[in-house]
Amino acid sequence: MLPSVPAGFPGGNRHSVPPGMASAGADACGGASPAIGQKGLTALPSALILLPMSTSSLLQATSSPESEDRVTAVRAFNRFYTNVIGLLQEGLLESPYSLTEARVIFELAGRDHADATELRRILDIDAGYLSRVLGRLEAGQLITRQRSAEDGRRLQIGLTEQGRSAFRMLDMRSATQIRELLDRLSGADQRRLTSAMATVREVIEGGVSEGEVSEGSPRPAGFVLRAPLPGDFGWVIRQHGAVYADEYRWDGSFEALVARIVADYAGQHDPEREAAWIAEVNGEPAGSVFCVRKSDTAAQLRLLLVDPAARGMGIGVRLVAECVSFARRARYSELVLWTNDVLVAARRVYQRAGFQLVEEERHHSFGHDLVGQTWRLSLA
Repeated sequence: MLPSVPAGFPGGNRHSVPPGMASAGADACGGASPAIGQKGLTALPSALILLPMSTSSLLQATSSPESEDRVTAVRAFNRFYTNVIGLLQEGLLESPYSLTEARVIFELAGRDHADATELRRILDIDAGYLSRVLGRLEAGQLITRQRSAEDGRRLQIGLTEQGRSAFRMLDMRSATQIRELLDRLSGADQRRLTSAMATVREVIEGGVSEGEVSEGSPRPAGFVLRAPLPGDFGWVIRQHGAVYADEYRWDGSFEALVARIVADYAGQHDPEREAAWIAEVNGEPAGSVFCVRKSDTAAQLRLLLVDPAARGMGIGVRLVAECVSFARRARYSELVLWTNDVLVAARRVYQRAGFQLVEEERHHSFGHDLVGQTWRLSLA
C-alpha cells in the first residue's frame, strides 16, 4: 500500500501512475494543479481550452524527409514516456502536487535554503509561474519565505516540517514505483535501460569529452561501470584472446595467461583490497580492468581492455581512473602495471593518468619478440 498524503492536504486523485520520476522536467500541463491546503488558490478559468498534442505537424516541413522522420520518432517517444511516468495525470504519484510543485519540493529538500533566482536557474521556468507555484506551496504550509540576512533583496526559501514530510512521501512513492517497473525486467534489460538513459542524457547535454570524437562523427552511446556479473569473467578471457589475436596476432598462450589471472582473482580475491570493473554499453560488456594486490604496499593494474567497437568514448580513461581511486582508498602507496610497447593507445591512457615508465625488458612471448614495460604511479 502506498503511504498516505501528509496531514493538512486533500487526498488527491487515487489513480495508478507507473514509474514516477519526480525529477523529470517542468510541468507538462502548464502548471495547473489540484488544491494545496484550504486557501489561497485561484481556480482555473472555466473557459480554458487545452489543446492535445497532434500526432502530425500542422506546419509545412522545411527540412529533409530523414530529419522529419527523426523529429517524428522523438515526438512519439515523448508521448510514450509522458504516459509511462504519469505526467498527464492531475497529480504526480497519486499526490495533490503537480510535477512542478514536486520538483520544487525535491530541490528544496536537498539544501537548507534556496532563493527564487536559484530555483529558476535549476528548473528553467518562468519567474511569474515559479512565483505562483511558491505561493501555492506557502499557502499549503510546505515552505517558508524569509528575507536573506546578507541581502535583503533576496528571499530565502526553505521547507517546513510539513514540507519535508511531503518530500519523504513523494520520494518513497517515486522509488517504489520505479522499483516496480524495474522488477518486471530481467537484469540484462535493466542494464540496457539505464545505459540507454545515460546515452540520451549524454547526447543531449553534449557529454562527450572534447577531442575524444572527431568532428562530424556520430556521438557514441553512453557507458556505465559496474562490478562483474556471472558470465563476465568468461567474457574478459574470450575478448582478450580474440582482440589480441586479431590486432597483434598473439597466440593462444596469451589467452591462457589471461585465464589464469582471472581464475586467481575469481577464486580468492580480497574485496577490501582488490576489485574489478566491467564497462557496459547498451547492456553489453565493452571493457574491463582489475586492481589486484601485488604486495602490502603496492597494487597492480591488470587486464585493461576496451572492445574495439566502443573505443573513442573515454572508457579506458574511466577504467584506469576507477582503478587508481580504488587503490588509494585501499591505502596502497603505489600502483604498478606491466604492458608492452606495441600497445600504444593503452600507454597514452597510462601517461594521462600520471604513470611513469620505470623499466623496459625484451622478451619473447605470445609468439612474438616484444618489449615489456613496467609503469608506476605513486599514490602517496
